[in-house]
Amino acid sequence: MDHQSSRGLQQFKNYVGIKFQLYNSLFTSLPFHRIEKTGILLSLLLNNCEEGFKKKMSPVQIIEEFFEKQTSYTKEQDKLDLLFRFIQYVERQVVLFDALEDASFKEINDFNGLGTLKYLASDVIQEGKQEALAKKLEDFSIRLVLTAHPTQFYPGPVLGIINDLSKALADNNTNQINMYLQQLGKTPFFKKEKPTPYDEAVSLIWYLENVFYNAAGRIITFLNNQFPQMIPDTNPVITMGFWPGGDRDGNPFVTVDTTQKVADALRGSIIKCYYLEVRRLKRRLTFKGVDTILADLEKQLYENIFIPGQRTYLSKQGMLDALHKIREILIYQHNGLFQHLVDSLINKVHVFGLHFASLDVRQDSSIHNKVLEAIASKSDILPRNYSALTEKQKKELLSKASGDIGGHVFEDGIEKDTLLTIKAIKEIQQYNGVEGCSRYIISQCNSALNMLEVYGLFKLSGWKTEDLTIDIVPLFETIDDLQEAADIMQELYENETYRKHLQKRNNRQTIMLGFSDGTKDGGYLMANWSIYKAKEKLTSISAKYGIDVVFFDGRGGPPARGGGKTHKFYASMGSNISNKEIQLTIQGQTVSSNFGTIDSAQFNIEQLLNAGISNDVFADKDKTLSKDEEEIVGELAAEGLKAYNALKNNPDFLEYLAHISPLKFYSQTNIGSRPAKRGSSSKLSLKDLRAIPFVGAWSQLKQNVTGYYGVGTALQAMEKKGKLNDIKKVYRHSLFFKTLMDNCEMAMKKCFFPLTEHLSQDPRYGEIWNMIYKEYELTQRYILLLSGKSELMADYPVEQLSIQMRERIVLPLTTIQQYAMTRIRQMEEQMAQPQHKEIFEKLVIRSSFGIINAGRNSA
Repeated sequence: MDHQSSRGLQQFKNYVGIKFQLYNSLFTSLPFHRIEKTGILLSLLLNNCEEGFKKKMSPVQIIEEFFEKQTSYTKEQDKLDLLFRFIQYVERQVVLFDALEDASFKEINDFNGLGTLKYLASDVIQEGKQEALAKKLEDFSIRLVLTAHPTQFYPGPVLGIINDLSKALADNNTNQINMYLQQLGKTPFFKKEKPTPYDEAVSLIWYLENVFYNAAGRIITFLNNQFPQMIPDTNPVITMGFWPGGDRDGNPFVTVDTTQKVADALRGSIIKCYYLEVRRLKRRLTFKGVDTILADLEKQLYENIFIPGQRTYLSKQGMLDALHKIREILIYQHNGLFQHLVDSLINKVHVFGLHFASLDVRQDSSIHNKVLEAIASKSDILPRNYSALTEKQKKELLSKASGDIGGHVFEDGIEKDTLLTIKAIKEIQQYNGVEGCSRYIISQCNSALNMLEVYGLFKLSGWKTEDLTIDIVPLFETIDDLQEAADIMQELYENETYRKHLQKRNNRQTIMLGFSDGTKDGGYLMANWSIYKAKEKLTSISAKYGIDVVFFDGRGGPPARGGGKTHKFYASMGSNISNKEIQLTIQGQTVSSNFGTIDSAQFNIEQLLNAGISNDVFADKDKTLSKDEEEIVGELAAEGLKAYNALKNNPDFLEYLAHISPLKFYSQTNIGSRPAKRGSSSKLSLKDLRAIPFVGAWSQLKQNVTGYYGVGTALQAMEKKGKLNDIKKVYRHSLFFKTLMDNCEMAMKKCFFPLTEHLSQDPRYGEIWNMIYKEYELTQRYILLLSGKSELMADYPVEQLSIQMRERIVLPLTTIQQYAMTRIRQMEEQMAQPQHKEIFEKLVIRSSFGIINAGRNSA
């Protein structure tokens, strides 16, 4: 273990491990109903779980033995009440652990170490790479896109308490800690109603105001101080994106009204941040000549927030002009006194403009065809026989389309909403700036026609060719779509109309690649490899046509959905993959776990910036996989796909997930506004099932199939072909492949098979359980063979310990959840009048919260 890891581990033990024991004991003294007894009984249950699973007992046996030996309860209702109290208690233990990790972030992580900007700056100076850095900073940036995907189980008030509790813990303020723990005990975790898309937007805007605003400001200020005049005004370096309110794919609750309301909320929030900062500046800049400009700016900002209808009097450029004037006066008349405060605000205006975050609109490709067919049937703007035209004829027609069909031709429904949304984008651009809403993302995009359908809809909604300030972004996600992606883009680059559109967009094409459905479709190895290969081909084809391609990665929290050590993936891309910008989605738990505080956000944004910049400035051609290495990894991925398909095609695969995991209860947790699956069919199909509940269900089962399944079988197959040594060489040489395996280790570290081992003998589910367990064991054996280590995640001791502690905290919850699931199955099989069935279902749902929250990136 290197010095940094060993120091971090010691700090973790001091600041998190010991303090958790200490403050956890505070819980038992809180003035709540039977809390002391609950705490003591919970520690007995934890002990029973640990001992029971060692003896291969089932969750039902463990819980029943606990009630028999440790309590005097005989009534079913009393027993169930106690289980609910345990759940509430553990949920709050998880919050305490989260807050402790947040509070100690700066002590555990080295803010001057590898991957930080300070480290990058000293490397650049030492190696004389200032020129290369200046060239890179001309147009390199990162975009973090906050999405509304429902994986965040903490309601807003609890997030606020975590934030305040972290501060109190950092200051060792016992009185405050005690008060916040009391507040936590009285604050409900369970949402009675589903949030609306607007609610989701408001909870994410909290992070923009309280975290990203300050973290981004700090980073840009550091870069400007370290390398003056290097970042051009045209490049903000960090930009934010936003999906709640714009992402309508499979979410019937997002309407044009929502989109406009969220755009207004974003504008209002950033103006509020500027207003508060200008007020603070007024306290310092009390000098003649400056005070009046500042007072004027304050008045404009005030009117924009508090006086309805005053939106038009403010512009980003107007604000910058005023601030630059102030800056000049400070330099020439007041010796630059407090200039750094003005610079800091200027940097933020460059980054956030009047939009705060760019609102992306996303819709499924099938909807656009539906809208066009409806237009053809309702008006003369398209031929009546549109639906009967060939694909070629449709493309020709849409390339030349123009007109202005109003939403009024439709009474209501998706057709009307789609057309009104396209019109609303223009209005949002008018008030929030073009950056406010300038991308239309097409999910399930599988042809050039899908792209031209969106182009045609804009042209039929009154947008003129010369003013079409919109990037049309395809999302390729399934294995087949990823393989077709380069051909689809080539066809578009050769389409005269689309090519002219790209010229107006600075010859830049953004392409979104999604990990989630890729993993669900093709398994862990093949999904990651297909994306890597698609990026290579798309980079090459775009370069051939003189197009700058920008990749936007749809990543989730866990490794199965592109999460894990994300910055290492970007650092490992080599020279065959475009590195113009790093764009990725940040969602649910990952927002709070990686960007929940200013410190953690700054650290993680710096890691991404460093990864993208280093890739070019210290061009390390060695990172690029050689042809032979690509062949080996491709072969490995193909073997992994075979293994995953064998599992996926098992007739009991979905039945197992539906009956053994809490999958079917996902939508009842009320954590997100979207339904758990696409389409309205009551039958469960893998295609319709959303990736989040799919991955989250495996995570709660503690089997994490999507993060490793097929890896062991693939490595074993390569060994049989005599190629294991070749794989070992790739593992040592390629950061991409090493990161792929590191993330796989993380998914496995969060597994706990004794929880479900009672199923190994089950007549119906035994076969599939044994298949999964065998693959887990095989994967672990081969990964340790590759790494030469004796345990999973040995290279990441702090995270390893964090996972162990978190998994131990929630062991009673996973046991209670499986106990309840088994009881529900028994009732369903016996077809008897189910007693307490609803209560057992509630137990399953309530357990989900703590389990997922403790996983930090498990859905």
